[in-house]
Parts: sequence; C-alpha cells; structure tokens
Amino acid sequence: MQMKVETLFATPLARVDLSGYITEDQVAFVDSLTMVANQTNLISENLYILDRPELQGFRAIISQCLKDYAINVMGCDQELLLTQSWALRNAEGVGMHSHAHSNSIVSGSFYYTELPTPASKMFFDRNTSYQRLELPPHPERANIFNTKINAVIPKTGELLLFPSELNHMVEQNPSPEVRSVIAFNTFIRGNIGSFRDVSELSLK
Repeated sequence: MQMKVETLFATPLARVDLSGYITEDQVAFVDSLTMVANQTNLISENLYILDRPELQGFRAIISQCLKDYAINVMGCDQELLLTQSWALRNAEGVGMHSHAHSNSIVSGSFYYTELPTPASKMFFDRNTSYQRLELPPHPERANIFNTKINAVIPKTGELLLFPSELNHMVEQNPSPEVRSVIAFNTFIRGNIGSFRDVSELSLK
C-alpha cells in the first residue's frame, strides 16, 4: 500500500533582490529619521516614510514589485496600494515580538543596509489562532505539511513580501551592528465582488 500526499494550499513568500535600486542619498535619509521606542526595538516616528519625496523613486520600485505579486502570485486584477511604511532598528540583543498586520493584504520588509553577521532569522508561524493541541513533528520527519514555524534568513538588499495575516517575529540580533529595515503594508484598489450578486465594492 502506497500513500500519496499532495499539497492543497501554499503560503507564498516572495523574495526580490533589489540591490542597487536604493541610492546612497535614500539610505542616508532613512538613517536620519527620528526613531522612537517600539516595545523592544525602535520604529520611525514617521509611519508613512515611503510618502516622502526623498523616497519617491524607490517607492516606484516597490510598487512595481507589488504589481508583479498581485498579478503573478495572487492572480488578481486589483492593484496593491502602499499604505503605511516605516523604518525599524534592532540593536544588539534586540529582536521583534510575534505579530501580524491588521488592515493590510500584503506586507513587506526591505533590508536596505548591510545586515549584521550573523543575520538574525525571521520566523513565520502558520497558525493565526489559538491551538488546543500542539503536535510538533519529530525533527527528522518535519516537512512542509507538518512544520508549524519556518525560519528565513534575509539578505542585504532583499525585499520580502508575504500575506499580512501571517504571524512573524525576528530573533535577537546577536551582533553589535544595528539591524535596519524598511517595512510596509498594503491594501487593494479596484473593484471586488459582483455587481449582479449585489456584492460589488469599489475601492478607489
């Protein structure tokens, strides 16, 4: 008797190499932003940094990546529109608590400066609600069907795009170098639903 296992659903994580697409002046601008306390790490006081004129060229690059994601990953006709965007900094020994992003469709992280060595991992948890039973697989039998948490090691100059409802966290930065990132949320623009089914919604 042979068992065949197929995949019904998958959670996408898009990785885009944007090395060279952000200028030295844009990096300097992000590094100059006023930062405030955010639980354990620091977050920019301005929470719409990609709206600033200094970053408009780079915003256009991000928007193109979101367009590709909407068409080729989500398979939809609606546009993914940038909403809030901010900078984060993790000093030595500082990580990021587990969280998801409300009121957003796709979220992103861009590692715009040289990452510390070793680079702290980003952990994604597929569970989004209370779990009555915890049945972790044996380490030697872990696979995409039974693994609860996956770790991703980001690269310098890389953009990560992922569904906003996906819980994620960042392990503590083991290096004296600061770990810096630009993060953002999105929402859709366009029509959804059906006119004839009286479920149409126009999002401008």
